[in-house]
Amino acid sequence: MEEFSGEEVLNICVSVSKSSVLQCIQSIIGEESYRQDTVNQWTAKIVEQALTLLVKQTKSYKYIVSCAVMQKSGAGLHTANSCYWDTVTDGSCTVKWENRTMYCVVSVFAVALTP
Repeated sequence: MEEFSGEEVLNICVSVSKSSVLQCIQSIIGEESYRQDTVNQWTAKIVEQALTLLVKQTKSYKYIVSCAVMQKSGAGLHTANSCYWDTVTDGSCTVKWENRTMYCVVSVFAVALTP
C-alpha cells in the first residue's frame, strides 16, 4: 500500500475537491438563467452535494463549504478568506464558475483530523 505525506494527501484532496465542486455546480445550475427566487435553493444544494461528495472521498478531514451566486450585471464581486491553521495538513480551494447570466464562487476548507 502506497503511503503519502500529509502535504501529498492534501494536494490530492484539493484536486479532487475542485473537480467535485465543479461537478456539483454544473449538475445543479448548468445553463439555467439567473433567477433570484431560486438562488437560495441552488446554493443550499451545491454546498450539501459538494460536502457529501467530499466526505465520501476521505475520512481524514473536516470540511467547510461556502457558496455565493451573483447575477451578471456589470457589478464587481470581491471575496477573501483567511485561515489560521497547519499549512502542511490543512488547505482550501476556491472554484469560480460562470455561465451567460451568473457567477458562482465556492470555497472549500479542509481541516485535518488529528489522531
